[in-house]
Amino acid sequence: MNNAKKDIRSFTLPQLEEIFVSIGEKAFRAKQVYEWIWKRSVTSFDQMTNISLSTRNVLAEQYEFRPVVIDSKQVSADGTIKCGFRLFDGYLIEGVLIPADDRMTACVSSQVGCSLTCKFCATGYMARKRNLDPAEVYDQVVLIKQLAEEHYNTPLTNIVFMGMGEPLLNYANVIKGIDLISSPNGLNISSKRITVSTAGIAKMIEKLGDDKVKFNLALSLHAANDLKRNDIMPINESNKLDILAKSLNHFYKQTGNKITLEYIIFNGVNDELEDAKDLYRFARKFPCKINIIEYNPIQEASYLNASEAKMNAFKQYIESNDIVINVRKSRGKDIDAACGQLAIKERK
Repeated sequence: MNNAKKDIRSFTLPQLEEIFVSIGEKAFRAKQVYEWIWKRSVTSFDQMTNISLSTRNVLAEQYEFRPVVIDSKQVSADGTIKCGFRLFDGYLIEGVLIPADDRMTACVSSQVGCSLTCKFCATGYMARKRNLDPAEVYDQVVLIKQLAEEHYNTPLTNIVFMGMGEPLLNYANVIKGIDLISSPNGLNISSKRITVSTAGIAKMIEKLGDDKVKFNLALSLHAANDLKRNDIMPINESNKLDILAKSLNHFYKQTGNKITLEYIIFNGVNDELEDAKDLYRFARKFPCKINIIEYNPIQEASYLNASEAKMNAFKQYIESNDIVINVRKSRGKDIDAACGQLAIKERK
């Protein structure tokens, strides 16, 4: 890689127009290049067939693409596909295609590693190396979209930011990446089909509301009691539940989007009726629905999944209080692709 070259995908359309004028080209050529990059997802100037060869050569001398590439691929017995994605600087991240009867979902990452150290999550045991840039967010969706079409002959329907990293600690790049994915000038995937999951950064949740984002928000909750959540998720010590509730209320008032609460039930930790009552008391503070998630074991932690009887009793209590609650079955557990299992063991 020639480090003197700049990443062509780091420029906005107005900046590309300036570049084209500076090399003696018409500004409208910039829009053509922009469409090749973000609507057609090309990763080479050679693919831009309506741009003259001489112009492509000038661009290639000064600029480069830094595409994400598939480094490894595993297919689960249930059809889930996990990819190891190689970044231009050698780092690896993971993304997952989750097929279902009614949807085809891409689970993508926002950081290389994570700094939040949630005890149940394999990524939390990795160091955070760096944030992903908007093009790296976009590329994951493009590559998983291609897998959906190749393996299932079905278009991608949904995107969840539930992979490696905390999206709201990479706020600007994630927002820009989502814009490239959802824009008519990009992949044109509806924002309503995109969900960003956060461990709970209250001030950034408020910013999402202030920015009036159109995508959905999910809170990775897992305990509605501060002492228990402090232990499971250390981020709670600086983002207490009452502060989170206020920020989620603000988000709802600004966007009109219901929040999804994600709750993994751990055996002997947060699976009692009193825990369900805590969850109900938290959930009634703002419009929301709840997803109960099976725990997926990791070697770094000793948590166990709650019994089916406990999960059913938990669900019945919440339902009896008129809050929508669903139980999400794990997918891709046999290839470590399920919720909380994504991790890169080493940098190659």
